Amino acid sequence: MVDNNVVVEMRGISIEFPGVKALDNVDFTLRSGEIHSLLGENGAGKSTLIKALTGVYAIDSGSIKVAGATRTFHGTADAQEAGVAPVYQEINLSPNLTVGENVMLGHEARNWWGIDWRATNEKARTYLAELGLDIDPRSPLSSHSLAVQQLVAISRAVVVDCRLLVLDEPTSSLDRSEVEQLFAVMRRLKERDVAILFVSHFLDQVYEISDCMTILRNGRLEGEYPVDKLNKQQLIAKMIGHDLETLASIGKAKTRKVKRTEPPVLKVLGLGRRGAVEPMDLDVYDGEVVGIAGLLGSGRTELARLIYGADRADHGVEEIRGEHVRMKNPRTAVDHRIAFSSEDRRAEGVVGDLTVAENITLGIQAKRGWMRKVSAVETSGLVTEYIKSLQIKPENPNALVRNLSGGNQQKVLLARWLATAPQLLILDEPTRGIDVGAKAEIQRLVADLAEGGMGVVFISSELDEVLRLAQRMIVLRDHHKIGELENTAKTGVDDIVAMIAKEGVA
Repeated sequence: MVDNNVVVEMRGISIEFPGVKALDNVDFTLRSGEIHSLLGENGAGKSTLIKALTGVYAIDSGSIKVAGATRTFHGTADAQEAGVAPVYQEINLSPNLTVGENVMLGHEARNWWGIDWRATNEKARTYLAELGLDIDPRSPLSSHSLAVQQLVAISRAVVVDCRLLVLDEPTSSLDRSEVEQLFAVMRRLKERDVAILFVSHFLDQVYEISDCMTILRNGRLEGEYPVDKLNKQQLIAKMIGHDLETLASIGKAKTRKVKRTEPPVLKVLGLGRRGAVEPMDLDVYDGEVVGIAGLLGSGRTELARLIYGADRADHGVEEIRGEHVRMKNPRTAVDHRIAFSSEDRRAEGVVGDLTVAENITLGIQAKRGWMRKVSAVETSGLVTEYIKSLQIKPENPNALVRNLSGGNQQKVLLARWLATAPQLLILDEPTRGIDVGAKAEIQRLVADLAEGGMGVVFISSELDEVLRLAQRMIVLRDHHKIGELENTAKTGVDDIVAMIAKEGVA
């Protein structure tokens, strides 16, 4: 008997890459008017399943039905023709085009003379308004924040009269008000019987918006459950295969005492850049994790880039262990053993077409210069060490990084910088878009690095994560430093929120 409510039916899906079986006999069903979350640790097979559904990957075995018809996707165009509209985790837009051109790409309004740009932009404005975005469709996409670009990507997917909207980590760059805008749109689409596949590592959001959830583990189907039949603790246990207790132990790191008698590894005085960061002071001592807390757009990333020399400061001074340093560019920072892991790991981090081994050694090779090649023996030792210590999966140094999950790509990026033996590590959203298990591993790594004497600047949108790791927190609002908080056993998220909400600037 055919269930007319079923939009997508995937049966026995298997996909294998060199050295790894990404999916093993997985079933997945999605119904009209349903918001269905796909969950699992990084490497569980979520992205692979989505890419099979959207025509990016061909399946080795199994079948895919859309609206009752068996489909064989030879590319993304086939999937879109079947009514599958994807928005992937990494924003895939053209920053050199306008907002309207990105929204309407391939669906422009036309007249006898070609593209009717006025009509095209008016249509784009209508689709943007559905997401609560009141922005000029003629404005360059590059002039907008990552959060706005994410909503533009979602708006582009809505342009197609889709049966199924695939949202892979759509909220990873959004603040709470923007998340609420997106959820309102998702609910409206649900009322129009659009099926929505939602992937998020924010479990609270999964429970807030979803009707049911499918859990994958190690490339296999663990099960499908209504959200009201599985509590968060049970969900985590099914995702990782055992109860998660590591986060509680990591939380003890914040109570570790830091010696502040010697000169700090980093000290900045009045550091700022016009239009990006107002002048502010900050210092980091050996073995200390300093958290940078603030809402999206508060200036966290801008501050990190100034410290590292990725952007040039207009004013202020920077000292490394008491020595004045003019941070002209990132090379200056690397020479002073400062490492920076960007929040945009695709554009400014890993190189997808290189192998795991090549990505890991890229930092140390750049530091030495191309005349002093890292030997094969040294490469093998370094790569083996970091694959093992960071538990990078698959354990294949020759695997292309583009085929790894987001969490494992982040581990590769961390391995690259750790191989350069930094004395100060700046981490901007190192756990964004990765699952709870990989998140715990990276948090434990940060705590262990600080325990070993490394100074760490840690930036995260998740305030409880900052609280778990940092001994001290710098709080930003509207590109100003508004205060500092020592992290004690009594300090909570409410204390940070209260400081952000307080009128005035410190």
